Amino acid sequence: MDARELLVVAEAVVDDAEAMFIAGLGADPAHWKQPGEFATEVDLAIEAMLRQMLTQFTGIPVLGEEAGGLLTADPVWVVDPIDGTSNYAAGNPMCSILISLLVDYQPVVALTSMPLLGQRVTAFEGSPLIINGRPSTPLAESREMVAQVGFSSVASQVSSTFPSLLRQGLLAELAATYLRPRITGSVGVDLAFTAQGIFGGAVSFSPYVWDNAAGVMLVKAAGGVVTDTEGNDWTPESIGVVAGTSRAHEAIMSTMDAILNS
Repeated sequence: MDARELLVVAEAVVDDAEAMFIAGLGADPAHWKQPGEFATEVDLAIEAMLRQMLTQFTGIPVLGEEAGGLLTADPVWVVDPIDGTSNYAAGNPMCSILISLLVDYQPVVALTSMPLLGQRVTAFEGSPLIINGRPSTPLAESREMVAQVGFSSVASQVSSTFPSLLRQGLLAELAATYLRPRITGSVGVDLAFTAQGIFGGAVSFSPYVWDNAAGVMLVKAAGGVVTDTEGNDWTPESIGVVAGTSRAHEAIMSTMDAILNS
């Protein structure tokens, strides 16, 4: 199957995942992973279903947030069953299902489903951004008075490359630019909003491929700029993502550089 056909498969599978997602909204924390991070039974159930169906229909293995897997140059599905689990448990609609297919360590299929917002944003290799089944126009620069930047989290683990104080400093400095920071609590939502032009840009500090890969491809498909937090090409090993229009990306990177080098 080519990339277009594999996206069709992913969309068929995510139909069932969306039904599970909506039915389980507000699920309690059930499995603690590390301080401040947990999974619900719905996370586990959706990932198990995605693993079974994607492998059954395509023969391609799965790497998931909850049950792991291997990332190699060979084709691999990468899934995050619920991105923004704490939002999901609280009934906050800023949460998503993320699916991507990586080949040679780069996404060739991407799907971000935001069931509570009624949005499914997709792309396959060579395609434009597709929103709810319809191709979209390329990104344009946001008007200054409404330009926003997604900032998924200001809290971090102690061992993070980007500790909380650094994130809070960046947030304050970005607020002094033409961009208006918005904290969503979901990397997937931030990057999907950026791809659609709702946000001018987004910053992810996540080191996890399942958080970033789908959104990276969506923003690229929309004609946006995507790098890691040092301005280099994004790879699955990158710690974080900076994405957006050319102007927004430059504003984020220059602000980040000033903070890191101060």
